[in-house]
Amino acid sequence: MNNKIALGLLAVILTATFSANAQTTTSTPEKKKERKHEVYFSWGYNTESYTNSNIRVKQSSLGNDFTWVNINGNDHKGWDEGLLHKAISIPQYNYRLGFFIDRKRGLAVEINFDHTKFIFSDQTARLKGTLGGRAVDTLIAFNQANGYYYYLNNGANFLLFNLVKRFHLYADKSENIKFDFLAKAGIGPVIPHVEDGFFLDSTAGSLKQQPNNPHFQLGGWNVGVEAAVRATFLHYVYLELSNKIDYARYSNLKIYDGTAKQAFGTYEFVLSLGLTIPTGKKTEY
Repeated sequence: MNNKIALGLLAVILTATFSANAQTTTSTPEKKKERKHEVYFSWGYNTESYTNSNIRVKQSSLGNDFTWVNINGNDHKGWDEGLLHKAISIPQYNYRLGFFIDRKRGLAVEINFDHTKFIFSDQTARLKGTLGGRAVDTLIAFNQANGYYYYLNNGANFLLFNLVKRFHLYADKSENIKFDFLAKAGIGPVIPHVEDGFFLDSTAGSLKQQPNNPHFQLGGWNVGVEAAVRATFLHYVYLELSNKIDYARYSNLKIYDGTAKQAFGTYEFVLSLGLTIPTGKKTEY
């Protein structure tokens, strides 16, 4: 009888042991293999608001060294004027081209370009400094009909080389839907397209000038930080919504018979559609 009891207890212990081992083996997740790198590209559109700023104008041969003081600039979206009926690069657009050096750690580098537009027009502007060799401090109706305009309309054009850190927020079991937060920061050149004219009206008399020759140029530098939420669908396609703050300094901008310089801050709101593709060797995670 005692032998039967002992054998029964042994059977129970063995069964429990094998069952526990089986559960442990089953519950241990298999390491998945993923590619180490990732390339992404997006295209989108933006809207901006700018801080007030000064525009310093030097035209030595004309005896001019003056500042448009505390002027207000606005953007020109373009995408709200029939986006499907014009070239995609005419409105305020942006693109991002990035490479994740390490997908597991979420570290990437990125080329970040914003085709922004800065319009100075249709306001009463204070002009202070030297004009025609004489000291002035006056208010001027600054609008094109009156012979004044200053546009970075083919672009204030911010180019940044960014460092990027990605933080995973959510993914369903199949990872067909994923949400990530991306923090970005960088520095780079500005490439403005300068188009301006001052004192164009015939009533300007001896101060009368000609419009400048509109042109692109390397015109200074900018720094920026960006916070974005990215929703990725079916592993490859994503929508990215981002907020960006940028500070740009423009110098030696070529105007009629002289140069101009300016600095301002920008707040941007950007919506982009992109494609992301894993690359490189597969590694276990």
